[in-house]
Amino acid sequence: MAMAGPERDMDLQPAAAPRGGPAGASGGREPVAAEAQARAAEVGAVVVKGPESSAPTPGSPDAASLPAGSPTQQGAKQGPRRRSLLLVAALALVVVAGVVLGALDPLLATLMVALLVALLFSLPQIPSLPALPEAPPLPPPPAPPVRGDAQAAAVVAALPEPALLLSATGEIITANERFTLAIGTTRVGDPLSFVVRVPEVLDAVRAAAEDGLPRRVEFAERIPLDRWLEAHVVPLRLEAHAGIRSGGRRAADVPDAVLLTFRDLTQQRRVEQMRADFVANASHELRTPLASLSGFIETLQGPARNDAPARERFLAIMAAQARRMSRLIDDLLSLSRIELNAHVRPQTKVDLGGILAHVCDTLSPLARDRGVTLDQVKDAVPLEVLGDRDELIRLFENLVENALKYGAPGKRIEVRLFRENGTAVVSIRDFGPGIPPEHLPRLTERFYRVDVAASRDQGGTGLGLAIVKHIVARHRGRLGIDSVLGEGATFSVRLDALPGPEKNGGQTAA
Repeated sequence: MAMAGPERDMDLQPAAAPRGGPAGASGGREPVAAEAQARAAEVGAVVVKGPESSAPTPGSPDAASLPAGSPTQQGAKQGPRRRSLLLVAALALVVVAGVVLGALDPLLATLMVALLVALLFSLPQIPSLPALPEAPPLPPPPAPPVRGDAQAAAVVAALPEPALLLSATGEIITANERFTLAIGTTRVGDPLSFVVRVPEVLDAVRAAAEDGLPRRVEFAERIPLDRWLEAHVVPLRLEAHAGIRSGGRRAADVPDAVLLTFRDLTQQRRVEQMRADFVANASHELRTPLASLSGFIETLQGPARNDAPARERFLAIMAAQARRMSRLIDDLLSLSRIELNAHVRPQTKVDLGGILAHVCDTLSPLARDRGVTLDQVKDAVPLEVLGDRDELIRLFENLVENALKYGAPGKRIEVRLFRENGTAVVSIRDFGPGIPPEHLPRLTERFYRVDVAASRDQGGTGLGLAIVKHIVARHRGRLGIDSVLGEGATFSVRLDALPGPEKNGGQTAA
């Protein structure tokens, strides 16, 4: 029993080795104590290396400088607790190893375990991570743009009239080729106002995009030419979904595109204007001779009843006015008949040389009365065309008679017939004062005269050149008018000639 004390003290020395230094005593249990000491030193080395390995490196973020609640700061807070847990686990392992190997007294081991448990509960608690706020719901995806709708672009390109496909905000999506030719060039994405500068059309497009109702707008343009157009605005719904407009309003019936088409009303308006002018001019032309006839009849029935010289003079004027009305009615009937058959091309072979000879023979007395020489120059080879003989005679009579009436001061009129590249050409030239250039485009209009007083004095009705134009159009020919002031005027008619012998250079004059 006396040996128990020292032996117990010697057994306790290895247990103090991990805290202080290596044991200075040796005995029968020295190898076991040395092995436990080595294990404890190994565990201690691991514990010492832990803080060194977790030390922040240069350039690494400091946990204190990170925002609260961030994952990086939470990891920084967990570092000390993790190192404490490793230290407690190492001490527990040493205690257990000492008890198993008999190097540690059980009572002392119990006290150490209690100390470890108290140390474990005294460690700071890791605050729980705050719950992330719930993300707000994403807004619905925007409607796919109609700009990429190839089918709508193909339909717009196939329309027979100038057309534009616009977005709901008025931007150009696509345009067909007819729009480029009639209105102007366009570029995808540009506003409509870059091409169409008509406030009424822009307002109609904007309103149609808002309420989805079609509209029609008529407008006129003066630059570069006078023309009338009609714009049709039709809202379209190219997508099946319902769009959302500003203010959060769901627009189930609001269109996502607008189709804008144009129709040219210029020809229609001009025809209407010509018809109105024709009625006004025809009534005026008929009213003048009728007023003269009525006045002379009242005079003959009243004061000039027994005045033989006045009666003869008044009767001559009445006969001239009656002939004037007769010519006017004949011209109106001829014009109506030619217009009625304008779509039917004549199919009868006629010789232009014979027709021109007949016309010159018929008008030769008028030429002699006016002291004008009528020269006819034609090819020796007959020149035939498909035409109506009576209409062609009327055509060349009007041209030669106009030259005799208005080109008489030149004292010479030249009528030529020749072939040119498979075309029969008839030119009638006078050497009079000529025609001012501003009147040339309107000479073939009905009742249009360069000099109204001179035309009436010459007995003209204002329909001669209109008849000429319609006869040439029915024969699928071309009418040309050239004039130089002071040098006269030349009227030329070109008709398709039938195949025949080529010109041999011989010409005859009549």
